[in-house]
Amino acid sequence: MVEQFVGTWKLTASDNFDEYMKAIGVGFATRQMGNMAKPNLVFSVSDGVISMKAQSTFKTTEISFKLNEEFDETTADDRKTKTTFTFENGKLVQKQTWDGKTTVLEREIQDGKLIAKCTMDDVVAVRTYEKEA
Repeated sequence: MVEQFVGTWKLTASDNFDEYMKAIGVGFATRQMGNMAKPNLVFSVSDGVISMKAQSTFKTTEISFKLNEEFDETTADDRKTKTTFTFENGKLVQKQTWDGKTTVLEREIQDGKLIAKCTMDDVVAVRTYEKEA
């Protein structure tokens, strides 16, 4: 269940994230900031509502959602998306659609680490987070 994600996670590795940001349409200056930011992800769950906060020196964003319910999200790079989270095969799957485009972010726990796979068309980025004590 989603409870395994609860806690604070620190970004420790990021692979191909610049290419992913480029693929979703993030401009050069914002990509530079996004590449330098080392965000913490903070997950909490209360009464079936999941909160996910991304904290960095660049920007802090927070969304709260219920599984399988679409909502309007303004992303860290200011895209206005229709977003739905589902829980499939142990993965927390976030699907964002905007302007006829779709990106999927899959988060799962592997060997005690949170692995986030970000996919836009044929571009895939992988970000690895470790849980803070």
